[in-house]
Amino acid sequence: MRVGIGVGYWGLGVGKDEQFAIAYAAERLGFDSIWVAEAYGSDAPTVLAALAATTERVRLGSAIMQIPARSAAMTAMTAATLDQLSDGRFTLGLGASGPQVSEGWHGVRFAKQLARTRDYVSVVRKALARERVEYEGETLTLPLPDGPGKALKLTIGPVQERLPIVLAAMGPKNVALAGEIADGWLPTFFSPEHVKELLAPLHEGARTAGRDPAEVMVMPQAGICVDDDIDAARDTMRWILALYIGGMGSKKKNFYVDLVDRYGFGEEAHEVQELYLAGKKTQAAQHLSADLIDATCICGPADHVAQRLKDYEQAGVAELILLPTPTPGGSQLEQLERIAALRG
Repeated sequence: MRVGIGVGYWGLGVGKDEQFAIAYAAERLGFDSIWVAEAYGSDAPTVLAALAATTERVRLGSAIMQIPARSAAMTAMTAATLDQLSDGRFTLGLGASGPQVSEGWHGVRFAKQLARTRDYVSVVRKALARERVEYEGETLTLPLPDGPGKALKLTIGPVQERLPIVLAAMGPKNVALAGEIADGWLPTFFSPEHVKELLAPLHEGARTAGRDPAEVMVMPQAGICVDDDIDAARDTMRWILALYIGGMGSKKKNFYVDLVDRYGFGEEAHEVQELYLAGKKTQAAQHLSADLIDATCICGPADHVAQRLKDYEQAGVAELILLPTPTPGGSQLEQLERIAALRG
């Protein structure tokens, strides 16, 4: 199992200096990849370009670049450029984001997500293959049929013959689509104990496309904190879990609530959401049980964390993207050193 490090995006105490320091330490310590995120602050491609110029070995990936933020052609241009700048070290991670960001920030309706993602990835692949882009799908037609648009071909290509495209997806239908069209799947809050249920739609999608399910890499992102005090380590995960379960979505539709409901934590998740949406964010975080935290994050003493890493590997994970989270008074760099020591 390969192990990567997610460096996130700027904010919540992490700026460019801290982010770059984590990335450079990850390469020095022998981690396999570095992943950069975006929300509505620092963007992923700009940071990845800087890392491409200042790292040598480690693979670079976006986790994720938002589909509503860029046209498919622009994403292909960016991916090819980053692959050139990194000498063939780039992996393109894509995701739909959520309705609040898509409609509130980018002005793109959060509708027809399966068709939109299928069309988007098809055009990106066509462009990266340096084919003349002519495409007619349910949500995207190129060139536009009623104007002077011309079918164009990307003037540069990626270094890699097939630049990997991996998809962040949560609902079963979206996960099945990843199995059908992507090189990898980027799940969040992945639970090794529920691997059969989680992988079923992914494998179904791959078989629908006539693919071997083993061709689709499983690449979860997981918060991690190595600390002898397991309760302190768990506490570091509370704010992010509460944010996603409580606030990343409406009361009627929250993909993260749906996910942990499938793990058996439905009642708890709805209670956390009620507290969070009522403005009681601290109470929402404290309401999270140790069992839910342990199912979705990696935290505790070194021997416990080492076993959890083995659990992910035994669950068929191809690459585990770790999000180092320090306890109060600690640092992400310290966490990286501890994680590296566990890898040997």
